[in-house]
Amino acid sequence: MAQAAGTRGRVLQVNVSAGGVPKRPVPEAWVDRLGLTGDAHHDDTEHGGPHRAVALYAIEAIRRVQAEGHPISPGSAGENLTTTGIELAALPVGTRLGVGERLILELSKPDNPCKTIAANFTDGRFARISIATHPLDSRMYARVLAEGPVRPGDTITVLPPAPDSTARLHELLDLIESVEQHDALLQWRGARAAGHDVRILEDGDFTAAAAPGLADAAFNRAYGLRQLPHLVDRLTAFYRAEGTTGYLVSAEPPWPGAVGGPACTLFTTHPAAVPAVPSPSGVAIRRFAADDARAWLRSARDVPPEALDPPMAPGPRRAFLDGLLATAGGHGSALYVAEVEGTPVGWARVFVRRGVGILGAAEVMPAWRGRGIEPALISARARHAEAEGAFHLVAQAPDGSSPADDLTSLGLRPIWTRRDYRCPVEAAVPIAR
Repeated sequence: MAQAAGTRGRVLQVNVSAGGVPKRPVPEAWVDRLGLTGDAHHDDTEHGGPHRAVALYAIEAIRRVQAEGHPISPGSAGENLTTTGIELAALPVGTRLGVGERLILELSKPDNPCKTIAANFTDGRFARISIATHPLDSRMYARVLAEGPVRPGDTITVLPPAPDSTARLHELLDLIESVEQHDALLQWRGARAAGHDVRILEDGDFTAAAAPGLADAAFNRAYGLRQLPHLVDRLTAFYRAEGTTGYLVSAEPPWPGAVGGPACTLFTTHPAAVPAVPSPSGVAIRRFAADDARAWLRSARDVPPEALDPPMAPGPRRAFLDGLLATAGGHGSALYVAEVEGTPVGWARVFVRRGVGILGAAEVMPAWRGRGIEPALISARARHAEAEGAFHLVAQAPDGSSPADDLTSLGLRPIWTRRDYRCPVEAAVPIAR
Protein backbone atom coordinates (compact mmCIF):
# COMPACT_ATOMS: atom_id res chain seq x y z
CA MET A 1 0.00 0.00 0.00
CA ALA A 2 2.29 2.74 -1.29
CA GLN A 3 1.59 6.27 -0.13
CA ALA A 4 3.06 9.09 -2.16
CA ALA A 5 4.87 12.11 -0.80
CA GLY A 6 2.33 14.81 -0.15
CA THR A 7 -0.23 12.45 1.39
CA ARG A 8 -1.84 14.15 4.36
CA GLY A 9 -3.26 12.97 7.62
CA ARG A 10 -3.54 14.50 11.04
CA VAL A 11 -2.72 13.96 14.69
CA LEU A 12 -5.69 12.36 16.41
CA GLN A 13 -4.28 12.21 19.94
CA VAL A 14 -1.07 13.20 21.79
CA ASN A 15 -0.11 10.77 24.56
CA VAL A 16 2.40 10.77 27.42
CA SER A 17 3.01 8.95 30.69
CA ALA A 18 5.49 8.97 33.54
CA GLY A 19 6.38 5.44 32.46
CA GLY A 20 4.59 2.38 31.19
CA VAL A 21 1.19 2.07 29.56
CA PRO A 22 -1.32 3.35 28.89
CA LYS A 23 -0.12 6.74 27.82
CA ARG A 24 -2.76 9.38 28.51
CA PRO A 25 -3.94 12.14 26.16
CA VAL A 26 -2.66 15.69 26.66
CA PRO A 27 -3.71 18.89 24.86
CA GLU A 28 -0.20 19.55 23.54
CA ALA A 29 3.51 18.71 24.03
CA TRP A 30 6.88 19.98 22.94
CA VAL A 31 8.97 17.46 21.01
CA ASP A 32 12.77 17.58 21.22
CA ARG A 33 15.47 15.14 20.08
CA LEU A 34 14.57 12.70 22.90
CA GLY A 35 10.82 12.84 22.48
CA LEU A 36 7.83 14.51 24.10
CA THR A 37 8.36 16.58 27.24
CA GLY A 38 6.50 15.00 30.12
CA ASP A 39 6.92 11.49 28.69
CA ALA A 40 9.11 8.77 30.18
CA HIS A 41 9.75 5.00 30.15
CA HIS A 42 10.04 2.48 32.95
CA ASP A 43 12.48 0.44 30.82
CA ASP A 44 14.49 3.38 29.55
CA THR A 45 17.37 1.25 28.25
CA GLU A 46 14.96 -0.58 25.93
CA HIS A 47 12.85 2.38 24.83
CA GLY A 48 13.59 5.99 24.04
CA GLY A 49 16.78 7.64 22.86
CA PRO A 50 17.25 9.79 19.75
CA HIS A 51 16.51 6.94 17.31
CA ARG A 52 13.28 5.99 19.13
CA ALA A 53 12.24 9.45 20.25
CA VAL A 54 8.59 9.31 19.16
CA ALA A 55 6.29 6.30 18.81
CA LEU A 56 3.44 6.61 16.34
CA TYR A 57 0.41 4.43 15.70
CA ALA A 58 -2.30 4.79 13.07
CA ILE A 59 -5.92 4.65 14.20
CA GLU A 60 -6.58 2.58 11.06
CA ALA A 61 -4.40 -0.19 12.52
CA ILE A 62 -5.94 0.16 15.97
CA ARG A 63 -9.44 -0.28 14.50
CA ARG A 64 -8.41 -3.42 12.62
CA VAL A 65 -7.12 -4.92 15.86
CA GLN A 66 -10.25 -3.79 17.74
CA ALA A 67 -12.39 -5.50 15.11
CA GLU A 68 -10.95 -8.82 16.27
CA GLY A 69 -12.24 -8.17 19.78
CA HIS A 70 -9.03 -6.90 21.38
CA PRO A 71 -9.35 -4.09 23.98
CA ILE A 72 -6.73 -1.83 22.38
CA SER A 73 -7.38 1.93 22.18
CA PRO A 74 -5.47 5.15 21.40
CA GLY A 75 -2.52 5.41 23.79
CA SER A 76 -2.99 1.97 25.35
CA ALA A 77 -0.19 0.44 23.26
CA GLY A 78 2.22 3.18 24.31
CA GLU A 79 2.32 5.38 21.23
CA ASN A 80 2.99 9.09 21.63
CA LEU A 81 1.06 10.17 18.55
CA THR A 82 -2.10 8.45 17.41
CA THR A 83 -2.63 9.44 13.79
CA THR A 84 -5.40 9.25 11.20
CA GLY A 85 -5.37 9.31 7.42
CA ILE A 86 -1.96 7.66 6.88
CA GLU A 87 -1.02 3.98 6.99
CA LEU A 88 2.20 4.63 8.88
CA ALA A 89 3.56 1.07 8.77
CA ALA A 90 3.31 1.07 4.98
CA LEU A 91 5.81 3.93 4.74
CA PRO A 92 9.48 3.05 4.23
CA VAL A 93 12.06 3.78 6.89
CA GLY A 94 13.53 7.23 6.19
CA THR A 95 10.18 8.79 5.25
CA ARG A 96 9.79 12.23 6.83
CA LEU A 97 6.60 13.52 8.40
CA GLY A 98 5.93 17.22 8.67
CA VAL A 99 3.73 17.72 11.72
CA GLY A 100 2.06 21.07 12.30
CA GLU A 101 4.09 24.14 11.47
CA ARG A 102 7.56 23.20 12.79
CA LEU A 103 7.96 19.58 13.81
CA ILE A 104 9.66 17.19 11.36
CA LEU A 105 9.99 13.49 12.15
CA GLU A 106 11.82 10.73 10.29
CA LEU A 107 10.56 7.15 10.51
CA SER A 108 13.45 5.14 11.92
CA LYS A 109 12.23 1.58 12.50
CA PRO A 110 9.20 -0.52 13.46
CA ASP A 111 8.31 -0.44 17.15
CA ASN A 112 8.45 -4.15 17.98
CA PRO A 113 5.88 -5.11 20.62
CA CYS A 114 6.70 -6.63 24.01
CA LYS A 115 4.86 -8.09 27.00
CA THR A 116 4.31 -4.62 28.48
CA ILE A 117 1.34 -4.18 26.14
CA ALA A 118 -0.05 -7.73 26.49
CA ALA A 119 -3.21 -6.47 28.24
CA ASN A 120 -4.30 -4.95 24.91
CA PHE A 121 -5.00 -8.43 23.53
CA THR A 122 -7.64 -10.89 24.69
CA ASP A 123 -5.16 -13.76 24.44
CA GLY A 124 -2.14 -11.74 25.57
CA ARG A 125 -0.45 -12.32 22.22
CA PHE A 126 1.17 -8.96 21.63
CA ALA A 127 2.82 -10.24 18.42
CA ARG A 128 -0.51 -9.38 16.78
CA ILE A 129 0.96 -5.96 16.00
CA SER A 130 4.43 -7.13 15.02
CA ILE A 131 5.45 -5.94 11.56
CA ALA A 132 6.71 -9.47 10.88
CA THR A 133 3.23 -10.98 11.20
CA HIS A 134 0.88 -8.09 10.36
CA PRO A 135 2.89 -5.55 8.34
CA LEU A 136 0.21 -2.84 8.24
CA ASP A 137 -0.61 -2.99 11.94
CA SER A 138 2.78 -2.16 13.45
CA ARG A 139 3.61 0.94 15.43
CA MET A 140 6.57 2.98 14.14
CA TYR A 141 9.42 4.85 15.79
CA ALA A 142 10.70 8.20 14.58
CA ARG A 143 13.69 10.48 15.02
CA VAL A 144 13.22 14.21 15.47
CA LEU A 145 14.79 16.21 12.65
CA ALA A 146 13.28 19.55 13.67
CA GLU A 147 11.87 20.22 17.13
CA GLY A 148 8.46 21.75 17.63
CA PRO A 149 5.07 21.56 19.33
CA VAL A 150 2.42 18.97 18.58
CA ARG A 151 -1.33 19.13 19.21
CA PRO A 152 -4.37 17.05 18.29
CA GLY A 153 -5.62 18.18 14.91
CA ASP A 154 -2.17 19.10 13.57
CA THR A 155 -1.75 18.25 9.90
CA ILE A 156 0.75 15.51 9.03
CA THR A 157 2.35 15.69 5.58
CA VAL A 158 4.28 12.73 4.15
CA LEU A 159 7.65 13.92 2.79
CA PRO A 160 10.24 11.88 0.86
CA PRO A 161 13.42 10.76 2.61
CA ALA A 162 16.12 13.41 2.81
CA PRO A 163 19.00 12.85 0.35
CA ASP A 164 21.41 12.49 3.26
CA SER A 165 19.12 10.31 5.40
CA THR A 166 20.92 7.79 7.61
CA ALA A 167 17.74 6.01 8.71
CA ARG A 168 18.45 2.83 6.75
CA LEU A 169 22.03 2.82 7.97
CA HIS A 170 20.95 3.00 11.60
CA GLU A 171 18.40 0.24 11.04
CA LEU A 172 21.25 -1.94 9.75
CA LEU A 173 23.50 -0.91 12.65
CA ASP A 174 20.75 -1.95 15.09
CA LEU A 175 20.93 -5.46 13.65
CA ILE A 176 24.72 -5.61 13.46
CA GLU A 177 25.22 -4.33 17.00
CA SER A 178 22.68 -6.76 18.45
CA VAL A 179 24.68 -9.66 16.96
CA GLU A 180 27.98 -8.11 17.98
CA GLN A 181 26.79 -7.73 21.57
CA HIS A 182 25.45 -11.29 21.69
CA ASP A 183 28.84 -12.57 20.53
CA ALA A 184 30.67 -10.48 23.12
CA LEU A 185 28.39 -11.82 25.87
CA LEU A 186 29.12 -15.41 24.85
CA GLN A 187 32.86 -14.78 25.04
CA TRP A 188 32.72 -12.87 28.33
CA ARG A 189 30.60 -15.61 29.90
CA GLY A 190 33.01 -18.23 28.59
CA ALA A 191 35.98 -16.44 30.13
CA ARG A 192 34.08 -16.07 33.40
CA ALA A 193 33.17 -19.79 33.40
CA ALA A 194 36.87 -20.57 32.99
CA GLY A 195 37.60 -18.73 36.24
CA HIS A 196 38.40 -15.20 35.09
CA ASP A 197 36.88 -12.31 37.05
CA VAL A 198 34.64 -10.82 34.37
CA ARG A 199 31.64 -8.79 35.59
CA ILE A 200 28.86 -8.32 33.08
CA LEU A 201 26.18 -5.68 32.69
CA GLU A 202 23.11 -6.56 30.60
CA ASP A 203 20.59 -3.75 30.66
CA GLY A 204 18.43 -3.29 27.58
CA ASP A 205 20.60 -1.91 24.78
CA PHE A 206 23.58 -1.65 27.13
CA THR A 207 26.01 -4.56 27.19
CA ALA A 208 29.25 -4.11 29.12
CA ALA A 209 32.01 -6.03 30.87
CA ALA A 210 34.43 -5.05 33.62
CA ALA A 211 37.46 -7.11 34.56
CA PRO A 212 39.65 -5.31 37.11
CA GLY A 213 42.38 -7.94 36.83
CA LEU A 214 42.50 -7.89 33.01
CA ALA A 215 43.80 -4.53 31.84
CA ASP A 216 42.61 -4.90 28.26
CA ALA A 217 39.76 -3.22 26.41
CA ALA A 218 38.41 -6.60 25.25
CA PHE A 219 37.17 -7.31 28.79
CA ASN A 220 36.34 -3.75 29.82
CA ARG A 221 34.19 -2.63 26.91
CA ALA A 222 30.67 -1.22 26.73
CA TYR A 223 28.22 -1.18 23.83
CA GLY A 224 24.95 0.69 23.36
CA LEU A 225 25.81 4.39 23.28
CA ARG A 226 24.70 4.85 19.69
CA GLN A 227 21.15 4.10 20.82
CA LEU A 228 21.35 5.62 24.30
CA PRO A 229 23.89 8.49 24.32
CA HIS A 230 21.80 10.36 26.91
CA LEU A 231 22.28 7.55 29.45
CA VAL A 232 26.08 7.48 29.40
CA ASP A 233 26.02 8.08 33.16
CA ARG A 234 24.79 4.48 33.60
CA LEU A 235 28.02 3.19 32.08
CA THR A 236 30.30 5.53 34.00
CA ALA A 237 28.53 4.44 37.19
CA PHE A 238 29.10 0.78 36.28
CA TYR A 239 32.86 1.21 35.85
CA ARG A 240 33.09 3.39 38.92
CA ALA A 241 31.34 0.68 40.97
CA GLU A 242 33.60 -2.03 39.58
CA GLY A 243 36.73 0.02 40.16
CA THR A 244 38.21 -0.27 36.70
CA THR A 245 38.67 1.77 33.55
CA GLY A 246 36.11 1.10 30.83
CA TYR A 247 36.15 1.61 27.09
CA LEU A 248 32.90 2.96 25.63
CA VAL A 249 32.23 2.18 21.97
CA SER A 250 30.91 5.32 20.29
CA ALA A 251 31.08 7.25 17.04
CA GLU A 252 31.08 10.55 18.94
CA PRO A 253 32.75 11.65 22.18
CA PRO A 254 30.31 10.62 24.94
CA TRP A 255 31.13 13.80 26.86
CA PRO A 256 33.21 16.92 26.16
CA GLY A 257 36.91 16.13 26.33
CA ALA A 258 36.47 12.33 26.24
CA VAL A 259 39.65 10.57 25.11
CA GLY A 260 39.16 8.13 22.25
CA GLY A 261 41.42 5.43 20.90
CA PRO A 262 42.25 4.86 17.23
CA ALA A 263 39.35 5.08 14.82
CA CYS A 264 37.94 1.72 13.72
CA THR A 265 35.60 1.31 10.78
CA LEU A 266 32.82 -1.21 10.26
CA PHE A 267 32.78 -2.74 6.79
CA THR A 268 30.00 -4.79 5.21
CA THR A 269 28.79 -6.50 2.06
CA HIS A 270 26.75 -9.53 1.09
CA PRO A 271 28.88 -12.66 1.63
CA ALA A 272 28.29 -13.76 -1.97
CA ALA A 273 29.92 -10.53 -3.18
CA VAL A 274 33.29 -11.51 -1.71
CA PRO A 275 35.38 -13.17 -4.43
CA ALA A 276 36.87 -16.61 -3.96
CA VAL A 277 40.51 -16.20 -3.00
CA PRO A 278 42.76 -19.25 -3.49
CA SER A 279 45.12 -20.25 -0.70
CA PRO A 280 48.75 -19.26 -1.27
CA SER A 281 51.01 -21.97 -2.62
CA GLY A 282 51.81 -24.52 0.08
CA VAL A 283 49.07 -23.24 2.42
CA ALA A 284 45.87 -25.17 3.13
CA ILE A 285 42.83 -23.48 4.65
CA ARG A 286 40.12 -25.56 6.27
CA ARG A 287 37.44 -25.33 8.88
CA PHE A 288 38.45 -26.79 12.20
CA ALA A 289 36.22 -29.47 13.64
CA ALA A 290 35.05 -28.59 17.15
CA ASP A 291 37.61 -30.81 18.94
CA ASP A 292 40.44 -29.57 16.71
CA ALA A 293 39.39 -25.97 17.33
CA ARG A 294 39.48 -26.47 21.08
CA ALA A 295 42.91 -28.12 20.92
CA TRP A 296 44.28 -25.33 18.76
CA LEU A 297 42.89 -22.58 20.99
CA ARG A 298 44.48 -24.22 24.03
CA SER A 299 47.86 -24.37 22.29
CA ALA A 300 47.48 -20.77 21.12
CA ARG A 301 47.64 -19.66 24.75
CA ASP A 302 51.39 -20.26 24.60
CA VAL A 303 52.09 -17.96 21.64
CA PRO A 304 54.54 -15.27 22.83
CA PRO A 305 52.88 -11.83 23.23
CA GLU A 306 55.40 -10.24 20.87
CA ALA A 307 54.16 -12.54 18.09
CA LEU A 308 50.72 -10.94 18.22
CA ASP A 309 49.55 -7.87 16.34
CA PRO A 310 48.57 -5.96 18.34
CA PRO A 311 50.35 -7.47 21.35
CA MET A 312 48.21 -8.78 24.20
CA ALA A 313 49.47 -9.49 27.71
CA PRO A 314 49.39 -13.15 28.83
CA GLY A 315 46.50 -12.73 31.30
CA PRO A 316 44.05 -11.04 28.93
CA ARG A 317 45.13 -13.37 26.11
CA ARG A 318 44.36 -16.46 28.15
CA ALA A 319 40.95 -15.01 29.08
CA PHE A 320 40.35 -14.09 25.43
CA LEU A 321 41.13 -17.61 24.24
CA ASP A 322 39.11 -19.15 27.06
CA GLY A 323 36.18 -17.07 25.87
CA LEU A 324 36.62 -18.37 22.32
CA LEU A 325 36.95 -21.92 23.66
CA ALA A 326 33.49 -21.64 25.16
CA THR A 327 31.99 -21.02 21.72
CA ALA A 328 34.26 -23.27 19.62
CA GLY A 329 32.24 -25.47 17.30
CA GLY A 330 28.88 -24.14 18.41
CA HIS A 331 26.72 -21.11 19.27
CA GLY A 332 27.04 -19.90 15.66
CA SER A 333 30.84 -19.78 15.85
CA ALA A 334 33.33 -21.43 13.49
CA LEU A 335 37.12 -21.43 13.34
CA TYR A 336 39.21 -21.60 10.16
CA VAL A 337 42.91 -22.46 10.12
CA ALA A 338 45.72 -21.90 7.63
CA GLU A 339 48.28 -24.72 7.69
CA VAL A 340 51.64 -25.37 6.13
CA GLU A 341 52.49 -29.07 6.06
CA GLY A 342 49.99 -29.64 8.84
CA THR A 343 51.33 -26.87 11.08
CA PRO A 344 48.96 -23.97 11.77
CA VAL A 345 50.35 -20.58 10.73
CA GLY A 346 47.14 -18.61 11.09
CA TRP A 347 43.53 -18.83 12.21
CA ALA A 348 40.36 -16.79 12.01
CA ARG A 349 36.88 -16.90 13.53
CA VAL A 350 33.42 -16.19 12.13
CA PHE A 351 30.17 -15.82 14.07
CA VAL A 352 26.75 -16.05 12.39
CA ARG A 353 23.43 -15.02 13.91
CA ARG A 354 20.21 -13.42 12.62
CA GLY A 355 21.50 -13.21 9.05
CA VAL A 356 24.73 -11.45 10.04
CA GLY A 357 28.18 -13.00 9.69
CA ILE A 358 30.81 -11.28 11.81
CA LEU A 359 34.44 -11.77 10.89
CA GLY A 360 35.96 -12.03 14.34
CA ALA A 361 39.44 -12.53 15.75
CA ALA A 362 42.20 -13.55 13.35
CA GLU A 363 45.93 -14.15 13.71
CA VAL A 364 48.65 -14.94 11.22
CA MET A 365 52.14 -15.74 12.46
CA PRO A 366 54.61 -12.92 11.71
CA ALA A 367 56.71 -14.93 9.27
CA TRP A 368 53.64 -15.65 7.14
CA ARG A 369 52.05 -12.23 7.02
CA GLY A 370 51.69 -10.46 3.70
CA ARG A 371 51.66 -13.68 1.68
CA GLY A 372 47.97 -13.75 0.91
CA ILE A 373 46.77 -15.78 3.89
CA GLU A 374 44.72 -12.94 5.35
CA PRO A 375 42.47 -12.40 2.29
CA ALA A 376 42.14 -16.16 1.80
CA LEU A 377 40.85 -16.48 5.39
CA ILE A 378 38.37 -13.64 4.77
CA SER A 379 37.12 -15.39 1.62
CA ALA A 380 36.77 -18.76 3.39
CA ARG A 381 34.71 -17.19 6.17
CA ALA A 382 32.54 -15.34 3.65
CA ARG A 383 31.68 -18.69 2.05
CA HIS A 384 30.84 -20.05 5.49
CA ALA A 385 28.58 -17.10 6.33
CA GLU A 386 26.81 -17.43 2.97
CA ALA A 387 26.21 -21.15 3.54
CA GLU A 388 24.78 -20.33 6.98
CA GLY A 389 22.25 -17.96 5.45
CA ALA A 390 23.87 -14.62 6.24
CA PHE A 391 22.84 -11.58 4.21
CA HIS A 392 25.41 -9.25 5.75
CA LEU A 393 29.13 -9.94 6.18
CA VAL A 394 30.60 -7.55 8.75
CA ALA A 395 34.13 -6.81 9.86
CA GLN A 396 35.93 -4.10 11.81
CA ALA A 397 39.43 -2.80 11.23
CA PRO A 398 41.52 0.18 12.36
CA ASP A 399 41.60 2.99 9.84
CA GLY A 400 44.60 2.83 7.54
CA SER A 401 45.56 -0.69 8.61
CA SER A 402 46.46 -3.72 6.48
CA PRO A 403 43.25 -5.50 7.54
CA ALA A 404 41.25 -2.48 6.37
CA ASP A 405 43.05 -2.64 3.02
CA ASP A 406 42.29 -6.37 2.74
CA LEU A 407 38.61 -5.81 3.42
CA THR A 408 38.38 -2.99 0.88
CA SER A 409 40.18 -5.04 -1.76
CA LEU A 410 37.61 -7.82 -1.34
CA GLY A 411 34.68 -5.47 -1.88
CA LEU A 412 33.57 -4.71 1.67
CA ARG A 413 32.47 -1.10 1.99
CA PRO A 414 32.91 1.16 5.03
CA ILE A 415 29.65 2.18 6.71
CA TRP A 416 30.44 3.48 10.20
CA THR A 417 33.46 4.65 12.17
CA ARG A 418 33.75 4.54 15.94
CA ARG A 419 36.29 4.51 18.76
CA ASP A 420 36.80 3.09 22.22
CA TYR A 421 36.46 6.10 24.53
CA ARG A 422 38.31 5.74 27.79
CA CYS A 423 36.10 5.88 30.86
CA PRO A 424 38.33 6.32 33.93
CA VAL A 425 37.08 5.16 37.31
CA GLU A 426 36.64 8.74 38.48
CA ALA A 427 34.51 9.75 35.47
CA ALA A 428 31.27 11.43 36.45
CA VAL A 429 28.97 12.51 33.65
CA PRO A 430 25.84 14.60 34.25
CA ILE A 431 22.56 13.57 32.67
CA ALA A 432 21.67 16.02 29.93
CA ARG A 433 18.38 15.98 28.03
